[in-house]
Amino acid sequence: MSLKGYVMKVADHRLVPDPNRRQYSDSEKAQAGLTAFFSITQEWGLDNDQQRILLGSPGRTTFFEWKKKKKGKLSKDTLDRLSYVLGIYKALHILFSNNSVLQWIRNPNNDPLFSGKSPLEYMLSGHLVSLSDVRRYLDWARG
Repeated sequence: MSLKGYVMKVADHRLVPDPNRRQYSDSEKAQAGLTAFFSITQEWGLDNDQQRILLGSPGRTTFFEWKKKKKGKLSKDTLDRLSYVLGIYKALHILFSNNSVLQWIRNPNNDPLFSGKSPLEYMLSGHLVSLSDVRRYLDWARG
């Protein structure tokens, strides 16, 4: 399965229990989320420091453990951040071609939300609300 297909599947995971669906453990959710996150941020060309910021600035040892093993105990904040990044990725691939995704995320944007910064710069402020804002903005753009 392609990264895009994998992320779409992970991003579509419903929080409301469905009796006909297998329920995943927290460690399975963490592994899926971290695997998708590191694949996405690699595709976006982010370095380790930028990845750490998007994850909420965990300690370096913790970060590299997550990156190497794709597992670990994740806080609610980290799980929310993973969810936003996956949702952003999914929305970008619905709205744009693969080539245009990187242009949109890296180029300055004059929309009042971004104030001339690129969406990536905006997300790298490190605030959870920045990820939420970008996700809502893309959901709005999708209609």
